[in-house]
Amino acid sequence: MKKFNPKLILKAMAMGAANVIPGVSGGTIALITGIYEELIDSLKSFDLQAIKFLFTFKWKEFVKHTNFYFLLQIFIGLGFAVISLAKLFKFLFDNYPVYIWAYFFGLVLASVYFVGKTVKKWSASAIISFIIGLIIAVIVTVLHPAGENDHPLYLFFNGIIAIISMILPGLSGSFVLILLGNYRLVAIDAINHLDLKILTPFALGAIIGLVAFSHVLSWLFKKYKNQTIALMTGFILGSLSILWPWKKAVYLMENGNYITKHGRKIIAYYEQVLPQNFNSEFFIALLLIFIGIWSIFFLEKKSETKN
Repeated sequence: MKKFNPKLILKAMAMGAANVIPGVSGGTIALITGIYEELIDSLKSFDLQAIKFLFTFKWKEFVKHTNFYFLLQIFIGLGFAVISLAKLFKFLFDNYPVYIWAYFFGLVLASVYFVGKTVKKWSASAIISFIIGLIIAVIVTVLHPAGENDHPLYLFFNGIIAIISMILPGLSGSFVLILLGNYRLVAIDAINHLDLKILTPFALGAIIGLVAFSHVLSWLFKKYKNQTIALMTGFILGSLSILWPWKKAVYLMENGNYITKHGRKIIAYYEQVLPQNFNSEFFIALLLIFIGIWSIFFLEKKSETKN
């Protein structure tokens, strides 16, 4: 097997870029580029046999059993893309927040249709799953507005949930981080400042989630695929308000003073507002919403062509 494959690293970089952008799934990119099946099979190979090879120092057997060099190049490409885009997104959030939220809103809005379309049969159980997902998302957005939380256990949980969603076609890991309130904290600030207090528990959760749940996810999709996708569709639809471009940030305060981290005020949650002026910013944001919708249509059409 060829150990170094530049094309594979480029495909992984595309996956990494997708995982940073809410509404775009790294799993979808893997499907389009033809590496999804090998990726899932490689992740599932981390079983008891792999652990046995590792702890008995049978390196060659471990490498062969886990498709190690394939996964290594995937993670190299993912890491490079994530670090590069984190810097770009920090600039955009600091200077053009309405524009970037508008693009994300368009991406996720289109994702609702395409994720729901993959349900083969809208049976009673699938419809109930959709309604449950919708209700859960509405409760989350209304009763518990998304706010940052840097507690290690919560970050560990974020890592597990985000990595699972990142490997599923149609579901965005970054979108899940937005729902959990930690998108900017983890995907932008912690990466740009190499904040190990944030990244370490998140990474541990991601590693455990990736290994432990790959088998569960595979089983769930084989046995209850329609219900699982329907649940995701309802959840995404009910959570759209979080991505509404026009919003007002409410910051954490203590004793009348703003709490800051790396020189930035920490956001407790967002309040959605209506556009104040129908000026050039409004129309550019509207255009970006349509560009976001078109981006998902383009990716899905490419995916269908590949299939």
